[in-house]
Amino acid sequence: MQLKKVLKTFSIAALFFAAATPVCGQDLLARQAPVDRKMKALDTIALRHIIDRELAENPSAMLYEEWSNKYAHQASVLPDSFRIDLRHFAMPTSSRVITSNYGRRWGRMHKGIDVKVYIGDTIRSAFDGKVRIVRYEAGGYGNFVVIRHNNGLETIYGHMSKQLVRENQQVRAGDPIGLGGNTGRSTGSHLHFETRLGGIALDPALMFDFRNQDVTADFYTYRSKSKNRGVAVNDIASTSSEEFEPAEVEGLAPTNTKAKSAPVTKKSSKNSRDNARFHKVAKGETLYSIAKRRGTTVEKLSKINRLGKKAKIRPGQIIRFS
Repeated sequence: MQLKKVLKTFSIAALFFAAATPVCGQDLLARQAPVDRKMKALDTIALRHIIDRELAENPSAMLYEEWSNKYAHQASVLPDSFRIDLRHFAMPTSSRVITSNYGRRWGRMHKGIDVKVYIGDTIRSAFDGKVRIVRYEAGGYGNFVVIRHNNGLETIYGHMSKQLVRENQQVRAGDPIGLGGNTGRSTGSHLHFETRLGGIALDPALMFDFRNQDVTADFYTYRSKSKNRGVAVNDIASTSSEEFEPAEVEGLAPTNTKAKSAPVTKKSSKNSRDNARFHKVAKGETLYSIAKRRGTTVEKLSKINRLGKKAKIRPGQIIRFS
């Protein structure tokens, strides 16, 4: 009799427990739902912070629409202004000697600067980034490398004797990417160095001071209407880094190029073709001896060739004297 009472009590207790369990489970889910919503919101905020941080560290992601290993220059639509972070840089070479500046040269645009290096000198990546082009071009850059940097710039390193990186390789500022040389269309060992933003060539001297082995500031702001912007986008279709047109240049549609090209005045045409005269430097010649021979002054030679006061000239170099 006592055993029956115990079993009956146990059965009733088990029944109540079984009936109460789903209710507890539902209560637990009800309590957990707000927590899940909060966690989801936190995850969204965290993800947004991660994306914002990545864009801040890698502005090139929003500046360029595509990644291509085909073209050395790609014309992109640029904002009215764009701030380029020049911090955490490395000088491409330890050489301080500029042999040719950015600008008009021999009637055409020289869209980079030439820095004196010797065959075998180490060439380094200017900033963190990713290698986009590693190629050889006999009639132009020779052995060259194009790197797209996280700050939005693309840098081009030409005439190297050897490349030390591969396409799509991540590099850090200061990493060796090649060796100095005299390949391609070159009249002596040097580094041809270009800085481009969305395909537009900018004067590297606006950002890099090779003589002092430093950058000009922590930031450089590109403005579309700036006089120092470099070269118009539609110029990319017709001219290149030096006095040649690499096959890797991606031009705009011919109709656009023709329609938007700046008209050439008779005066500028005459200056570039009729009045410009050049002298090929022979061994042992100096700016002083050339100036004396050509009936001009060292100051004028330095000005029209954009040479520094202590710039050295080399045999075979072409000097404009009028």
